[in-house]
Amino acid sequence: MPSHEEAVELFERRRKAWLDEDADAYLALWAEDMTFRSPVHDEPLREKPAYEKLIRRSLEMVRPVAFTVHHIAVHGDLVLAEWDAEIEWRTDGRRSAWRGMSVCEIRDGLITEWREYWNPADFGGGL
Repeated sequence: MPSHEEAVELFERRRKAWLDEDADAYLALWAEDMTFRSPVHDEPLREKPAYEKLIRRSLEMVRPVAFTVHHIAVHGDLVLAEWDAEIEWRTDGRRSAWRGMSVCEIRDGLITEWREYWNPADFGGGL
């Protein structure tokens, strides 16, 4: 069960790795048996290799611009966070920004399950 300080530190490492486009540091925060869910995936991604493909493909398409975490709450093994993110599309320089909420489970300091909630329409058809 992570403390609030441990959850904040994990989110900060995740935020920094994403903004630095450091896929290896970013992926080091995830357990091998992790699960990822988002509004644009019909089925959850299971296991780290599937998620790694998504992350590396994403970084080829977009440049992370901003990621601000507004609130973090810890409830047992769950960490809930509200955040804003912004990206720039590499093809045309267009920017997309959105606000979201995530719920993750942490085991032994690694993310084992991640669920994101946000409105895909905020991308203006970019996804």
